[in-house]
Amino acid sequence: MILLQELGITPEEAAEKAQKLSPDSVHQAVQTVIQQVQTNPEGFWHSALQDLTTFGLKVVAALLIYFVGSWIIRYIKRLIIRLFERRKTERTLASFVSSLVSITLTVMLIIATIGTLGVDTTSFAALLTAGGMALGMALSGTVQNFAGGIMLLIFRPFKSGDYIKAQGEEGFVIEVSIVSTKILTYGNKVVILPNGNLFTGNIENISGQGVLRLEWPVSVDYGVDAAACKQTILEIMKSDPRILSNETYPPHTEKSKGQKKTPLVDPEGVRKISYDPVVVLDTLNSNDITFLARGWVHTSDYWGVKYDLTERFYTELPPKGFTFAYPHMDVQIRS
Repeated sequence: MILLQELGITPEEAAEKAQKLSPDSVHQAVQTVIQQVQTNPEGFWHSALQDLTTFGLKVVAALLIYFVGSWIIRYIKRLIIRLFERRKTERTLASFVSSLVSITLTVMLIIATIGTLGVDTTSFAALLTAGGMALGMALSGTVQNFAGGIMLLIFRPFKSGDYIKAQGEEGFVIEVSIVSTKILTYGNKVVILPNGNLFTGNIENISGQGVLRLEWPVSVDYGVDAAACKQTILEIMKSDPRILSNETYPPHTEKSKGQKKTPLVDPEGVRKISYDPVVVLDTLNSNDITFLARGWVHTSDYWGVKYDLTERFYTELPPKGFTFAYPHMDVQIRS
């Protein structure tokens, strides 16, 4: 009583408010409907039929919007996939973009369908926005990898089958997904690289151009015939059919068909770098001189040519009088 007096509410007003809050809402609604049927049955049934007709029209409109919208979404998804296929885009990117568009349009379609039924969609849209923000904050690292995967699939610094060096690892790319990239090392180990760090770091695509240049430093003693030594090394290189030349690997032009273009030529087809093998006298050291042999090979022949010619230089040069140098010191004693 004292509390009611302090609030300025009389006991009668408090009892009336309590009476309004205490009855069960469902029971009260039923009593109201029964009272309307008893007092004005014709008006009640007319109003009920009108409300039912209005609601039925809303349901029909909602179903029509949903089915037509679903058909349009499927059509757009197929259209996107065909567009990517014509442009020969990475299959993973095409699948991701089509799925993202499909999910986004489906959520918009559901909101539009619910709104057609007369339901307030403002709170629903706000809930989706808040949930998306919370999920994005919780998965910040995954979102970074997600964004990196999109950029990798768009710019394509490498593709499946390329041999790359990145993040301190090297191997053949076997899969490029939205959040990670898998590479297979020469030790038959599968390494998974997060796309976020992969895209922001340095990527060395070793096999991307189809050909690579090999180099062999060959050190021999002072006093050898430099011209003869260079000619012998060059003959060894040319005797291996896997070493390319300007005749076996012609320059590529814009009009070339069935051949892969390389950045070693300009659009007019003028060769910037010769593919012929070459041997030069590279350095004069304290105990020896070093010749540098250079040759171009196809990426698939890289390791085989590297090791085979290294062994041939070791076994074929000494019998021809070109001995290999090693650290030594000549001592002269004067009496």
